[in-house]
Amino acid sequence: MHGFTENSAALDAATGPVEELELLLTAAEAYPALERAFLGARQSISASFRIFDLATRLRSPEARAIGEDWFDLLVHTLERGVSVRLVLTDFDPIGAADLHRLSWNARRRLIAAREVARGGRLEVLSALHSAQAGIGARLALWPGAHAKLRSVLDDLNSRSEADRRRFLEEAPGIARITRKRPDGRIVAVPGLPDLTPATHHQKMAVFDGRQLYVGGLDLNERRYDSPRHCRAPERTWHDVHAMVRGPVVTAAAQHLDGFLDIVAGRRPPGPAAPGFLRTLSRPARRAPFRFSPRPLVTEIERAHLSRIGAAERLIYLETQFFRHLPLARAMARRAEARPDLRAILVLPAAPEDVAFENSSGLDVRYGEHLQSRCLSLLYDAFGPDRVLVLSPVQPRRLAVEGRAELEDAPIIYVHSKVSIFDGDAAILSSANLNGRSMRWDTEAGLELTAPAHVDLIRRRVMGHWLPREGDGAVDPAALDPRTAFEAWRVLADLNSRRSPERREGFLVHYDSDPARKLGLPVPGVPPEIV
Repeated sequence: MHGFTENSAALDAATGPVEELELLLTAAEAYPALERAFLGARQSISASFRIFDLATRLRSPEARAIGEDWFDLLVHTLERGVSVRLVLTDFDPIGAADLHRLSWNARRRLIAAREVARGGRLEVLSALHSAQAGIGARLALWPGAHAKLRSVLDDLNSRSEADRRRFLEEAPGIARITRKRPDGRIVAVPGLPDLTPATHHQKMAVFDGRQLYVGGLDLNERRYDSPRHCRAPERTWHDVHAMVRGPVVTAAAQHLDGFLDIVAGRRPPGPAAPGFLRTLSRPARRAPFRFSPRPLVTEIERAHLSRIGAAERLIYLETQFFRHLPLARAMARRAEARPDLRAILVLPAAPEDVAFENSSGLDVRYGEHLQSRCLSLLYDAFGPDRVLVLSPVQPRRLAVEGRAELEDAPIIYVHSKVSIFDGDAAILSSANLNGRSMRWDTEAGLELTAPAHVDLIRRRVMGHWLPREGDGAVDPAALDPRTAFEAWRVLADLNSRRSPERREGFLVHYDSDPARKLGLPVPGVPPEIV
């Protein structure tokens, strides 16, 4: 593996499920590592991504020597005789029409690469989650679903005939539930369409059965950012991925081989494997009024609950969403049982569609309501002196509006999913801390317990947000579970009072008021929906 200097101490420092760990912060580090893994593969690549866009530009010098974008890299990989299997997430065509169309466009580019390549084997599986809402639930939800479909069709019918035809070719799920009238307008066919609330959310690849790439980062230009985060707020994207070797790779490969059959109910899930964590659900049988899938494997949730229950000094959570009430309640119970326990949460200042699209839909408002409830539980249990909720911002001024700004500075959008418990364990995965990732969606990740690995994750993940001292290192007190909380509190207090240009590091206090004002409870709707 091509390690960064800070990774080198952990490359050969452990035995157990994960023997070698390379930690990758932002796409500026992760994409070149993924490119090198494709270039280095000799026999096979097995992967599953939510988004995999071959138009993404290549970044590493090694990859740029063979082409300009991922289309070129995939063709090169196939022509070397490497077999590639890619499960590409498909989406409900009514609930997520844009993502459904994006997925099928990505599939077409992948098939085109296969046709161009002279050699190798490419298998592309477009995978809609097998769990669909029961007929009773679909009846109850049809007014809202019909309104979404009508909005899609209104937009479609405002286009030229050629554009309408191209849209339907690119969105087969929409084509199946519509028809063309004699006047050329596209209308919904009679009937009750399927609704698919869950998705395959994991982002992972196994190379030759020996190396695993796993974490929170999909592949496209939107997700490209560097550790400096010096760009328009809507183009920032902080994420964390890992490249690992060890026995855990076998567990990941077996998961990739079988998860579609498991989710469809064609085979039972395999046993838990040390170091590898999953979320899997499947259709609920004989449940016509059930909207949600049946949780089947909840290892990521269980690992979090177990580690929370054992924490003594510091719980650090870095996540896109903190909306899962069972986790918040577990932390509240542990706070009451352990007066010395502290918690630090790093969250984006606002959800992506709120910050950059000014969205205020019912799903957005419900999500904000749930996060406000979870944070209130922590504030009440820990008290103001034992919990910090922080958001990263850029150390500069920029004229932006709404929640794309916090404390007079453009925000840095956080998409990473990392949890650290004292110096004992860390969890790195594709899963947000919401019910959807804990119970419904297909997720995958790692639980790391080797001291060298936990230390590396603490230094790189936590240290990323902190100011550097004269020698380029982070103050050790800001990383030690016994002293980090106070160091972070002092830093956030100072930064929140200073002008953006005078701040150190990236952190200020999260502002919970906008989320609380926007949030709205939705009785009867499962919290896992957001």
